[in-house]
Amino acid sequence: MKKLKERWGITSNFQLLIVFIVFAITGSLSAYLSKPFTNSIGLTSENLGYFYLPVRLVAIFPIYQVLLVATGFVFGQFRFFWWFEKKMLRSMKLGFIADWFENKKIAP
Repeated sequence: MKKLKERWGITSNFQLLIVFIVFAITGSLSAYLSKPFTNSIGLTSENLGYFYLPVRLVAIFPIYQVLLVATGFVFGQFRFFWWFEKKMLRSMKLGFIADWFENKKIAP
């Protein structure tokens, strides 16, 4: 845990606990919301067959990203999760999204 805290720049065990709770809530919430979301946009297992699950995972990915930052904000960890989000987007070569938000001064 010490190496993880150093890597993420976390200063206390309590903050690490909060980060883990946010990840757990976000993962569970995105899994819960994925079926109603995909059904509302017309993606069902009946019309996609074997492709339903991969398409569902890809469709829910952006929602997970938003939920992660929003849940982090609710738990007082916005700065950490915004940093985490930018790092993840840049590693996926989608850093232009984080740059756009930075240029709009939406995030600190």
